[in-house]
Order: sequence, then C-alpha cells, then structure tokens
Amino acid sequence: MKQVIISGASAGIGAVTAARFLDAGWAVTNLSRRPCPVAGVTSIHCDFAKPESVAKVAAELAAGVADAAQLLLIHNASLLRNDRTGECDDDSFREVLQINLAAPNTLNTALLPLMKPGSAVIYVGSTLSEKAVPNSASYVTTKHATIGMMRATCQDLVGRGIHTACVCPGFTDTEMLRSHIGTDPATEEAVASMSAFGRLIKPEEIAETIVWAATHPVINGAVLHANLGQVER
Repeated sequence: MKQVIISGASAGIGAVTAARFLDAGWAVTNLSRRPCPVAGVTSIHCDFAKPESVAKVAAELAAGVADAAQLLLIHNASLLRNDRTGECDDDSFREVLQINLAAPNTLNTALLPLMKPGSAVIYVGSTLSEKAVPNSASYVTTKHATIGMMRATCQDLVGRGIHTACVCPGFTDTEMLRSHIGTDPATEEAVASMSAFGRLIKPEEIAETIVWAATHPVINGAVLHANLGQVER
C-alpha cells in the first residue's frame, strides 16, 4: 500500500495536493480541523494548535501505517498572522510556533521510525522562508525555521532511503493569502506584481510541485522555490 498523510488538506494547496495523490493511486489521509472536500480522502480531526490533539492523532496514525510500503508525510498546515516584531504577543507567537513547527516535529517523531525506504517527508515552506515582509513576524520566523528542520531531517535520515525537501510557494491564491491581503484589487495587483509573471500562483501549480518532490529522491535536502520568479526590488 502507498499512503500519504497531508496536514491541512481541508482547503487550498493541501486539498488540491490530496486530489493529485488520490488520482495517482495513493491512499490519502488529511489531518485538519475541517474535513477534506475531496471524495475518497480520509479525514482525521486534528487541532494543530493543541499539542495533546496532535499527539493523540500521531499515536493513532503510527498504529495504522506500519504496513505501508511507501509512506509520504506532507507538512502543509500552517498559520499566518498579521504581527510585528516587538508587538507580537507571547501566547500568539507560541501558537504559531506550535502549529508551524512543533506539530510537524510530533508527527515526525511518531512516524519516521515506521517509514520504509522509498518514503519521503516534504515540508511546505514559503517565499518568506528566505525573505521577509512587514507585518508577518511570527510566520517569517517559523518558515525560516522550516527550512532548518528540513535540512536536519535530511542529515538525520542518511542511509535510510527516505528523502526530504522543502517546497516554498510564492504568493498563492488561497484562503490563507486572502485572509492576509484581503480582496482589494489594488492590493492583489501589488502582491501579484512581486512575481515575474505578474499574477498569483494557482494552488494546482504548487500541488504538482509537491507531488513531484515527494516522488523524486534526487532532490533530497533541496529547497524548491515555486514562486514564478520573485521580483527583487
């Protein structure tokens, strides 16, 4: 059995990625508070902001994936907040850390020991994993750390035949981006102009990149920038 576990596949990039894997013959499990809208995907309720919820789900998954010939773990769920350095509340910052970093660590700890050669761990970073913009301090901080976690994963899995990579989407037209920039056409145009193609990225484009990365071990340890070419200003 080939199995893929995707965090945050209830919408956006995660949901489209789930559909792509399902079409390719994988058994797909979504971990999120909301179910995945794609028929055929198994959804398990998980609140990534609550360590006890993540630990419970991780234990349940570990009990059910031991027979998987290939297991792909896609760390896609994340939280983006409008906050600034020096003004970010500690509790809010800790929640972003929990969702964006601690939850993936919990899943890794439970599932990596069970993964067989041919499996993969893919992290979904951001164009802000190696850059920064104002009003996104906690997100920028954790997405930079996501690349570090991926690189550590690569080194710690040497010899096991399991690969990893970090796919860093540019500004993709998802619920999360819309919650951050709103729907004002002028704002959307300004954000779109930050890519060389002058448009927002489609979730389908990122999903195809994730599927490719998860099934091609030659890119082990790589940071893949899927941003249509970032305009440097």
